[in-house]
Amino acid sequence: MQSIFNPETYQEILNRVENLNENAQPNWGKMTVGQMASHCQIPLNVILEKEDYGLKPNWLIILLFKKSMYNDKPWRKNMPTPKRFQVIETKDFNTEKQKLVTLLNELHEHKEKNNWQPHPAFGKLTKDQWGQMQYKHLNHHLTQFGV
Repeated sequence: MQSIFNPETYQEILNRVENLNENAQPNWGKMTVGQMASHCQIPLNVILEKEDYGLKPNWLIILLFKKSMYNDKPWRKNMPTPKRFQVIETKDFNTEKQKLVTLLNELHEHKEKNNWQPHPAFGKLTKDQWGQMQYKHLNHHLTQFGV
C-alpha cells in the first residue's frame, strides 16, 4: 500500500494537487474543489498536531473503519463525512490549494520520524499506518476530482 512518507508517492500527490484547477467538478459528492482542498487539510492538521477537531476514541469507529484505512481497496464513493469534517462554507480554491501544499510539504519534512503521537480517534498507529491513511484520504478526494 502506498504511503505519503514514500518520496515518490508524496511527489505524485503534489503533482495531482497541482493539476487541480478552480473549475474542477467532482465525479461524485457535493463539495466544490475549494471545499475539498480545505477538507483534505484536516487529517494533515491532525498528524502534525495542529488541531485534534475534538476527536475521541470510539470502539465502534475503530472496529468498523480502522481496517479500511490500511488496505488497497478504494473507499466507496459518497461515504458520509462526520459533521466536524464537513466543509460547507464557500472556500477560495487557490487559497485552500496553497494551504494544502504547505501542509503536505511540512509533513514531508517529517518523513523520517518514526514515533508519531496516537491518533485522537484510532489510538496508537505505526508510521506506516499514518502514512497509508494520509495517502488513502488524499487519493480518494483527488480521484473524486479527476486527478
